[in-house]
Amino acid sequence: MSQLTTHILDTSLGAPARDVSVTLFALHDEEWVQLASRLTNNDGRVTDLLDAAALLPHGLYKLHFNTQEYFERNFTTSFFPFVEIAFFVNSHEHYHVPLLLSPFGYSTYRGS
Repeated sequence: MSQLTTHILDTSLGAPARDVSVTLFALHDEEWVQLASRLTNNDGRVTDLLDAAALLPHGLYKLHFNTQEYFERNFTTSFFPFVEIAFFVNSHEHYHVPLLLSPFGYSTYRGS
């Protein structure tokens, strides 16, 4: 499993959000640099965003979730075309960043 994992739960359906594009960026010299990109699996999870042995250097990162494509595929009108969650990595421990999503709102937290 990757040092960084995420999952998306569509709270309007009470179900995982499948096939959502998730992209990881790192801030380097005041520019966001793409590090990895994956689709959520059938359980709404991305567990292999990084190689299992890879450790992120301390710094500022963000996850970009392409929510518009997900809602369009499901014939649902939504307000947010994407969600970006910025966070600090300051240790080599595991980081889990969940996204609770609905067509007109979202929330997140540091998971385990």
